[in-house]
Amino acid sequence: MIPEHLNIALMAALRAGDAIMGIYKKSDFRVELKADNSPLTLADRTSHTIISESLEGTGLPILSEEGKEIPYEIRKDWPLFWMVDPLDGTKEFISRNGEFTVNIALINHQLPIAGIIYAPVPDVLYAGLPGMGSYRIDHASMYRDRLDINHLLQQAESLPRELSGHNYTAVASRSHSNEKTQSYLESLRKQHGDIGITSRGSSLKFCLIAEGSADIYPRFGPTYEWDTAAGHAIVETAGGRVMVATGEALRYNKQDLLNPDFIAFGCWQAVGS
Repeated sequence: MIPEHLNIALMAALRAGDAIMGIYKKSDFRVELKADNSPLTLADRTSHTIISESLEGTGLPILSEEGKEIPYEIRKDWPLFWMVDPLDGTKEFISRNGEFTVNIALINHQLPIAGIIYAPVPDVLYAGLPGMGSYRIDHASMYRDRLDINHLLQQAESLPRELSGHNYTAVASRSHSNEKTQSYLESLRKQHGDIGITSRGSSLKFCLIAEGSADIYPRFGPTYEWDTAAGHAIVETAGGRVMVATGEALRYNKQDLLNPDFIAFGCWQAVGS
């Protein structure tokens, strides 16, 4: 049943992205504050509704940023479920820099086995599929009414890309940086010399790792499970790894939905990590 489920999720991501763009193109839109003072827009809520209604057809439970109040006593017994961030990078959406995404992941026994990230502004969709690898498809909205796994495998670019040599490159958050991150980047400079630093918003940082455009993504600061699950799956199906400080994989559906600090590695480093 998983391929059929993923076909539904692919279409849900594109439909949600289309609705988000309808709001994004307006001259103004209302911004509210969530309980933690982070911003919430009509685009978040609209995307959440579209994705939730679509995924209900799979019969699997959904854990979303907009539905995070589900008690742990209920969700702890979910072996297979959807993890959704209907609009990752709300700050980027509000600032209109285009670096926001729709994130849908399939979690199996605390680990992401599939991930879909759709970036509506560049119109690029990334997908990590269990046993099939990781893919990027440009002009994704062209396939809005017919995108499924078969189309993806035929039309999309397999990741990681065959890239020519480049300086060791770290990717960092555009909106969140701190002293611990800067210290870690300095340790990379001592190890690798003149490294490149690339900044991106939302889950696009994981996509750069999966592509091979960047080598490492260290994240020392608060993130939630829905921020990382889809990107985690895409990195790992591309041959990379996402690890916490102990060397174990980042896990999901914990009682506390905050992630610990983690590091995502590109495929060529994952073998020895």
